Amino acid sequence: MKLRSRLFLSISGLVAVALLGLVLGLYSVLHLTQTQNDEMTRNLGVIENSQGLGHELSKQVTLLLAETLDRSALTASDEAFQRWLDTAASSATNQSDQQAVEAIRRDYSTFRRILDRPFTERSALLRDDELSAAIAAMRSHISSVQTRYVEGFHRDTTKTEDRATLIATLLGLVIVAVLLIGLITANSIAQRVGRPIEALARAADRIGRGDFRVMLPISPIAELGILSRRFGLMADSLQEFRNSDVAALQAERKRLQAVLDSMDGGLLIFNCNAELEHINPVARRQLGCDESHLGQRLGAVLEYPELDEQLSRVVQGQTREEGEQDLQVVAGGETRVLSYSLSSVSNDESQVICAVMVLRDVTTQRAFERVRSEFVLRASHELRTPVAGMHMAFALLRERLKLPAQGREADLAQTVDEEMRRLVCLINDLLNFSRYQSGLQKIEPGTCDIESLLLQSHHRFASQALDQEVDLQVELKGPLPELEMDQLKISRVLDNLIGNALRHTSPDGHIKLQAVRRGERLLIHVEDDGEGISYSQQSRVFEPFAQVGNKRGGVGLGLALCKEIVQLHGGTIGMESTPGKGTRFTISLPI
Repeated sequence: MKLRSRLFLSISGLVAVALLGLVLGLYSVLHLTQTQNDEMTRNLGVIENSQGLGHELSKQVTLLLAETLDRSALTASDEAFQRWLDTAASSATNQSDQQAVEAIRRDYSTFRRILDRPFTERSALLRDDELSAAIAAMRSHISSVQTRYVEGFHRDTTKTEDRATLIATLLGLVIVAVLLIGLITANSIAQRVGRPIEALARAADRIGRGDFRVMLPISPIAELGILSRRFGLMADSLQEFRNSDVAALQAERKRLQAVLDSMDGGLLIFNCNAELEHINPVARRQLGCDESHLGQRLGAVLEYPELDEQLSRVVQGQTREEGEQDLQVVAGGETRVLSYSLSSVSNDESQVICAVMVLRDVTTQRAFERVRSEFVLRASHELRTPVAGMHMAFALLRERLKLPAQGREADLAQTVDEEMRRLVCLINDLLNFSRYQSGLQKIEPGTCDIESLLLQSHHRFASQALDQEVDLQVELKGPLPELEMDQLKISRVLDNLIGNALRHTSPDGHIKLQAVRRGERLLIHVEDDGEGISYSQQSRVFEPFAQVGNKRGGVGLGLALCKEIVQLHGGTIGMESTPGKGTRFTISLPI
């Protein structure tokens, strides 16, 4: 039988029994009430009649005792007595009542016959034993009727109480029967329905734990039997899907493992707690790490706390303003310089699930750069003196020759002078850059107000921006702290970045200088909406002698010098660019 049919029949039976008991109880109460009302009405009527008879009899006796007999009042009382007597005769329902009424009527006839005697004999009537006997007999009959009906009233009351008790008992038995039937029905439903459902719940828990081998009992209830069979089919399907899915995942994991292990660069994966989860063979060789370091923080392993701080910011979803940075480690007794970059991996809900670090061994490259810096330092130092002397000699020669202002010779002399000045500036830049890279260049720190620094930079380029029809703005977010830094050198960095932005921004473009405090670092942004930098050139932006973009100028030392100056202050400089949409340079300085 189906579950809904069982529930329908069970609930219908309970409702039928409850309604039957309720109907019986209501009928019994109504019948008892009606009977009680009828008996009380009859008893009260008889008692009222007997009281009326007694009252009129007492009234007539009182009239007889009066000094002056009121014959009209006596006649009215006689008529009232006759009416009460007729009412009592009509309401008599048993032989005893009828006999009592007839006895009262006979005695009253005797009483009336004596009263009909002449008025002169009234005083003798009062002493007449026959009259007294008639009055006493009537009073006795009236009292006996009242007593009998009062006793009957008490008997009816007792009988009513007994019947009410019987009805209450019957109703109680009906309630108990309904409760018993309800408990039995509920227990039956719980056993037949609850057990299969509990078995399904246990099977669902096992499936949730990955155990798809479940056995479900067959329920006699059609719906639960169908549900159990379909649940078993679902478990079998999940088992097959899991087997195929696990095999596919294992194959995909092996392919991914092979890809990661075959990478030329080092790769490390960190969980949301910035703890090491995976390290490929190249990174193991580069860092001197092994499987024992999994689950640890890389900064603690390499004794580089700043690395843990950067990882913590990345896994918290904060944008990392710095670009690639160098990390010097000792692995296998050999000192290596590794360039690393950090990025976060997010799911579809933009929640960070892990962080990835990519390592690149730049030991040879940095050694070459040091050699190149030393060469450039020496070469620029050696070139500086003769070039300066040539420039001075040429200036003296121009003064003595006194070439005509409009002549061809004057134009050539002016060109030579400008090129020699450019050559002197180039040699100075090479010399400064070499000093920065070799650590010979020093800074002169002092208290610097960031707001004033940005406003001064804006003032220096305001006219040039106006000429190029470029909107140059300054935006300061929140109170900014004063920093200890070399204001002249940081101003040179800002001038270089603003000059580059103006050179690569079209008319009606926008350039924004922005400063904001983030934790214990101050970020200075120089952002434009110009032509941007192609993705293939972005990695070479801060390399010396590298020129990117469509517009060339200088020898490519400007951004390299900016990087050296910022690093000398303990900060970093990074770049974000989208071709055709603009570029943003970010300077991060410690507070």
